[in-house]
Amino acid sequence: MNEVVIRKALPEDCSSMLELIRELAEYEKALHEVTLTLEQFVEDGFGAAPVWGAFVAELNGEIVGISLYYDRYSTWKGKRLYLEDLVVTESMRGKQIGKKLFDATLEYGKQNQYRGMVFQVLDWNEPAINFYKKYDTKFDGEWLNVSVEF
Repeated sequence: MNEVVIRKALPEDCSSMLELIRELAEYEKALHEVTLTLEQFVEDGFGAAPVWGAFVAELNGEIVGISLYYDRYSTWKGKRLYLEDLVVTESMRGKQIGKKLFDATLEYGKQNQYRGMVFQVLDWNEPAINFYKKYDTKFDGEWLNVSVEF
């Protein structure tokens, strides 16, 4: 295998990134929930007021993984990163690509004075749970996820 390159995402990566997001949604049995258009995705990440950042894993010119994050603020802890998605295409899993992406995101947070990183994992996704347990993570079973759609 050639060397996987971890780098910041560029606007031209968005189509491949959205495909990985759809792949994750299908794995999570929620593909029908992905309503984001490519145009909106590009605007939200690279427009006048970007709301997300990302690292991509590139192999031979192909995007094979992403780590997408954004700012979150805790009135108890201060500035934190929120990891929205960590995805490696199925055929490339088990090759340390997810670890490289996760580590790059953690390093970004440390270098930019964030106070930590938070994220969610589905309770049935054992491979992801086991991956995150390799880090100094805390799993909180006390809080419920709540959302409102506009």
